[in-house]
Amino acid sequence: MENQVKLKRKGQGVFIFSSKDESLFTIYNHTKDNGLKIKLTNNKIIVTLINSQTELHDPNNTSGLVDSNDAYYWFSLDSQNQRLYFGVGEPRLETFKYFYQLTHNNKKFLESLELIVYNNIELIKILKDPITRQLPLVVKDTNELSMSDIAQGYFMPKANLSLIGQKLYDCIAGKNFILDTPDFPDFSKAIEHSIATPGLWCNKTLKNKSTEFNKDKPNIKETYLRITLGENNGESPGVPYVMEIWPIGHYSPIHSHSSADAIIRVLNGSIHVKLFPYLGTTEPFGSHDFKKDEITWISPTLNQTHQLKNLNSNIETCITIQCYMYSQKDKVHYDYFDYIDNTGQTQQYEPDSDMDFLEFKELMKKEWNSRISHFWDNFLCL
Repeated sequence: MENQVKLKRKGQGVFIFSSKDESLFTIYNHTKDNGLKIKLTNNKIIVTLINSQTELHDPNNTSGLVDSNDAYYWFSLDSQNQRLYFGVGEPRLETFKYFYQLTHNNKKFLESLELIVYNNIELIKILKDPITRQLPLVVKDTNELSMSDIAQGYFMPKANLSLIGQKLYDCIAGKNFILDTPDFPDFSKAIEHSIATPGLWCNKTLKNKSTEFNKDKPNIKETYLRITLGENNGESPGVPYVMEIWPIGHYSPIHSHSSADAIIRVLNGSIHVKLFPYLGTTEPFGSHDFKKDEITWISPTLNQTHQLKNLNSNIETCITIQCYMYSQKDKVHYDYFDYIDNTGQTQQYEPDSDMDFLEFKELMKKEWNSRISHFWDNFLCL
């Protein structure tokens, strides 16, 4: 059955789709007498100009369909820069497998293209803007940005996030949004103490969670603590604000984030993040180390699949604050994070809470003060 969809703007956009078998789609002009024919095969993509039957060949392209049920694909049309890209997984430069630079006299031709006709393909999404440059992972607010920052593309301006992303950023980016507060300046030390001391809450809870992601193969390193702020209001997968505690060497499974918007800030230590093009692969396309007070972002189409780890070489527990919210266009509200288990299978994880934040903070105070009391009791007994 033939299907068709219009680009959001003539001559530009990204067509995101899935396909299990060799497939064909065409990007036409209004009268359907000219355009681009795109064929996806098992080992490459073939792009042809309809009028001249000229193949736009990329000699470096050796990848087409991927042998994974979780894989999906994207094709970017950029009339302003006269570039064509094809990639696997998240639509971004880091995942492209095909590139073609057209000559300048093709601009009007590209600007005339507006209709995608396809079959044997499942449409996932149409993006209005083409893929043009790598997107930075660290977010900065207006007052922190210089002209050089914008020109070099090192940082994502907060204003370039989605409206939901900007809202979440404003909720956690403030100077008072910190871990060690005047009422408990030793909060981070108390957490470290609770992790390191057998019988204390963090230590016990991490041990109890050793089978959380792989029921038949306990692994205490594949654990972290989830301390929630507030309640689940139905607008996010789980409670929207979660403080996550990552002891040294601990990590998450490779997982995705329900196509939600999210903002993540490091409150203590640092975290190593690997990024994956889609959930069904174990080959990352990039990684980044985020240090204290750096903020990163997730959108419904980008940075969705990743793995976090507090590296063994680090010297302190990493503590992050994650906040999530479904996009305004999300009608499903999928309430799970999907992850890859130790057998390579995709599993569902329903985001839960190990403890409420206020309760946790009081417990850490109690454990910390008890440590001091025990010290004096032992001292007086000498």
